[in-house]
Amino acid sequence: MSTAVDTQQVVVGSGPVTPEDVVRVAREGCGVRLSEEALAGIAATREVIERLADDDRPHYGVSTGFGALATRHIPVAQRAQLQRSLIRSHAAGSGPEVEREVVRALMLLRLSTLATGRTGVRPETARSYAAMLDAGITPTVHEYGSLGCSGDLAPLSSIALALMGEGTVRDAAGVLRPAAEALADAGLAPVQLAEKEGLALVNGTDGMLGMLLLALADLRRLLSTADVSAAMSVEALLGSDAVFAADLQGLRPHPGQGDSAANLRALLAGSGVMASHRGPECTRVQDAYSLRCAPQVHGAARDTAAHAAVVAERELAAAIDNPVVTVDGRVESNGNFHGAPVGYVLDFLAIAVADVASMSERRTDRMLDAARSNGLPPFLAADAGVDSGHMIAQYTAAGIVSELKRLAVPASVDSIPSSAMQEDHVSMGWAAARKLRRALDGLTRVLAIEVLTAARALDLRAPLQPAAATGAVRDAIRAAGVPSPGPDRHLAPEIETAVQLVAEGDVLTATDLPLL
Repeated sequence: MSTAVDTQQVVVGSGPVTPEDVVRVAREGCGVRLSEEALAGIAATREVIERLADDDRPHYGVSTGFGALATRHIPVAQRAQLQRSLIRSHAAGSGPEVEREVVRALMLLRLSTLATGRTGVRPETARSYAAMLDAGITPTVHEYGSLGCSGDLAPLSSIALALMGEGTVRDAAGVLRPAAEALADAGLAPVQLAEKEGLALVNGTDGMLGMLLLALADLRRLLSTADVSAAMSVEALLGSDAVFAADLQGLRPHPGQGDSAANLRALLAGSGVMASHRGPECTRVQDAYSLRCAPQVHGAARDTAAHAAVVAERELAAAIDNPVVTVDGRVESNGNFHGAPVGYVLDFLAIAVADVASMSERRTDRMLDAARSNGLPPFLAADAGVDSGHMIAQYTAAGIVSELKRLAVPASVDSIPSSAMQEDHVSMGWAAARKLRRALDGLTRVLAIEVLTAARALDLRAPLQPAAATGAVRDAIRAAGVPSPGPDRHLAPEIETAVQLVAEGDVLTATDLPLL
């Protein structure tokens, strides 16, 4: 028996797995098991494949080659070898290893499809797949190899290869080992694939969907963090919170905009800095767009994420394979493996990420420019000229934003025909997912630089006191080891401290508010 990674397991096969299940298995090491209901359904549809195993008529994936080779009839004696050859040849990835959380997510999602009973695998194969995931064995998957059509073929084939006891894996401790050795230590035997099973293990959108679900979890945190950083900047720049009033926001009833504005109102409540310039002596009529329009941009990003979540939920409910075993026992080819629905929203999210980061960088730059910062010293330097303050921190943010704009170029508008033109239109959804992950890292860093800069600016507004929430974020940065303003210091470690605070959700926790 395998040893579960976690004492709590996600039960697969009693309904679609949830986004929360994916995060628990991928990031928290939660184990898995198949439900008895799922195993019964898998056994029932396997009988359909068994009846076709000795049939002389061609059945795709059972008695034919694959892709452009589908016209080749495979004799009965070679049909098991057909499945092994499929996996070995398709495990053709290249480049760096894909992150453990991504591999575990795609394994869970493939297992979820196996559990629908529509793929025709044997119950023992599905059990072995679940046991490998439950034992924390993570096959080596490489960056390149999926075109996002006919499934994430090379990544999923790398998983199936490990299931066969071939290739390399990371064990539960993260050690790179031969798959056969790691399986044996976990008490698992390599699987000898039978008819149809190789194809059933590789024909899905599981990699791109897994990355989408992880990205959505990250975006929920980052978009709330963007509201925090914007609130700190509005305060530090002596901006106005009047534009965030509920009645004004309600004139344009986009739900994300309303949530963002509500966050900004809560974050700025009770601010002594804001109160200091509310009187008639203040002659500024309205703030720059990067301050005034934060709810509109952050809100649009939220609404984009909400749309992507709807697509993800539909995909979680899908049974993607080709061919599939239908409820009435037919084995039918289809095109449900095409990644367009997922690829499109992955690209859409990359656009939103780039724009939120771009607005954040503009607020950072405004705090550093003495001509626009309403009384702050140039670059927030202790002795401008001798010291440069946060001048180059803005360069770092600008460089990241420039890359995010490049990453926002859609992958899904590209298609390179493959398999001798049999697969003549592909989604590039895997590539869209990979670049979105990089974009989210960039957004994390840009927001961290804004939070770090705004915290320094708020200190320089003393004796004026910030709001309780924004002041608490400033204090959390100081508690993490970033000192108050002073002569220039090595800035890179301070930026990395802020990055960790953003990435781990500590910025949000510090506010002590139920942000939307």
